[in-house]
Amino acid sequence: MLALSLLIAAAPLPLNVPGRVLREPSGEIRFGWPGVYFESRFRGTGVRVRFEAPQEHVRLLVDGEQKMAVSKTGRVDLTFGGLPMGEHVVRLEKQTESQSGGGRFLGFYPVDGAAPLAAPHRARRIEFIGDSYTVGYGNTSPVRECSKAEVQDRTDTQQAFGPVLARRYDADYRVVAYSGFGIVRNYAGGSPELSLPRIYARSTPDTRVGTEPPETGWRPQIIVINLGTNDFSTPLRAGERWRGAEALRADYRRTYAGFVKRIAARQPQARFILMGSDEFIADVRAVANDVNRDAPGRATAIRFGGLELTGCDWHPSVADDVRLADLLAGTIDAMPGAWTGR
Repeated sequence: MLALSLLIAAAPLPLNVPGRVLREPSGEIRFGWPGVYFESRFRGTGVRVRFEAPQEHVRLLVDGEQKMAVSKTGRVDLTFGGLPMGEHVVRLEKQTESQSGGGRFLGFYPVDGAAPLAAPHRARRIEFIGDSYTVGYGNTSPVRECSKAEVQDRTDTQQAFGPVLARRYDADYRVVAYSGFGIVRNYAGGSPELSLPRIYARSTPDTRVGTEPPETGWRPQIIVINLGTNDFSTPLRAGERWRGAEALRADYRRTYAGFVKRIAARQPQARFILMGSDEFIADVRAVANDVNRDAPGRATAIRFGGLELTGCDWHPSVADDVRLADLLAGTIDAMPGAWTGR
């Protein structure tokens, strides 16, 4: 009982949490957006990990090595000891997409006399805004035909193109993405009252608690947006608010440009990369031109294509995610001052 009391009394380790989360007054952190991760550093031989993820797949890494993978569990409270004496980094990663529910992070705690160190900090930061492509929807699947449960089990946002790209630059990253949503129109016209721009400010996908006015702690140098597939991949249906395809495209361009400008006003240091397939790249280029009329060089439009699409429901595979990361890396490397905020 004495040892347990000492464990409970220990203060949690300082955290690095780049993802968008909701911090409760109790100190708990609610999380729901894909790609969220929690990191701490300590000197010693052991660490205690506490979290709850009833519908999630998560994994724990120590010094970059996976120590535990958990699938759809309740409260987890585990201690990892026997590490070599020295400095260590502990990291908890969310792999799955949760459009509702999510989980709670309860903290990393030092054990066996471990001493807390300052949380990891990276000078480079990059944000990814998008739909199922950005989520990594079914990207680890060996087949295209998947049940709803298999989609969740075979989705690993940490292997999607955004985190793959960020790790190349040793950059912290944030993913704000929601499968099936677009700029003004969602897949097959579903949930017409919502869109990605309308839920973008939410702390978790299913809460109306937002983060505007601007966040002071998150300042990405680069923001990548890939939205449009859901706006245009299915034909308009009777009862939708657009009279035809051109009206939809005009609304898409106008709303998208306004969305980027609003983010740019809150993140004046950021450069934007706007992604588009052949189906809507002309509209994306028009959006970039609109943004650049006010701030020359602020936005870059890039076309993607040639993907295998062997993931669930014809989505990008892990190999496709690497190709998309390659494309983005080439674009970033060609940007003068991409990481300086100038």
